[in-house]
Amino acid sequence: MIADQINHARKQIRTRDASPSSSPTPMESLVSQARPAAVLWLAGFLQAARLHRVVSFCASSRALSIRIAQCFLLNGLIFLGSLLTLKSVVIPTLLCILPEQCNEMGGHHLCDHTAATAIYSFLRWGLVEIFYVFWFYPLYVFSFILSTLWYNDIAKHALDVVKSKSLDSTRALDDRNVTEPEDQPEGFDRVALGIGEQVYSILLLTIFFVEVSVIGYVPYFGKAMNFLLLSLIYAYYCFEYKWNFFAVSLNKRLEFFESNWAFFAGFGAPCVLPIFFFSPLTSYGLMAILYPLS
Repeated sequence: MIADQINHARKQIRTRDASPSSSPTPMESLVSQARPAAVLWLAGFLQAARLHRVVSFCASSRALSIRIAQCFLLNGLIFLGSLLTLKSVVIPTLLCILPEQCNEMGGHHLCDHTAATAIYSFLRWGLVEIFYVFWFYPLYVFSFILSTLWYNDIAKHALDVVKSKSLDSTRALDDRNVTEPEDQPEGFDRVALGIGEQVYSILLLTIFFVEVSVIGYVPYFGKAMNFLLLSLIYAYYCFEYKWNFFAVSLNKRLEFFESNWAFFAGFGAPCVLPIFFFSPLTSYGLMAILYPLS
């Protein structure tokens, strides 16, 4: 389990550093602090890359297989397929019919007029934007909403598989210190507490996301920090479904998340990589496919 891997990695680091030595230099101290973070990051990365578990879980649950297949169909075949069709067929066809230069159409006398040139440029630009406004942006919103609902079902069905395999399903975070039952308020107080935690969580993640967006424009190290912080956000959302099912309080979520930030940064890294190699729409489609596999 996850906590076992984290504890095992930390024990290995403590064993290596247990040998007596003289007072460490600043560089040695920095290396000794970076080493555990690197080990935990690698453990998180490898945990996210264990795709064979997805095959095992799907083989054990037909409902889980259907939901994952629906995510692939919606975000892969329909969304990414439509985007590929637009960029490889529709746009090239429009550019062939309406070339970049107006005079290439043969109407030299029309292209000499400023108004005709402006209308031509607007028509050429507007036809492409029509596809985005009336197809891709609504499809994006529809995909986002429907995928969010499906992700909740996927998490529930995956938890059912864990229970059916007699795994340790009583530990929401694979750590007794995090999942020990605590007294919960009842009635209206419980509802108010739940609403308050959700509002605080949304505000916290919104502010964090704004910081991530801004830090990406910082020269030199901005992109690296952007990748690290996006990985943390992605990992948090992945684990939030599990924490919700076990009713883990927000304080314990944040405490566990902060104390194991390196592991979560590694866990979210594989699915954040597409952002740096593809356009925003393509990146969304790829992340929407990879998200239920995490």
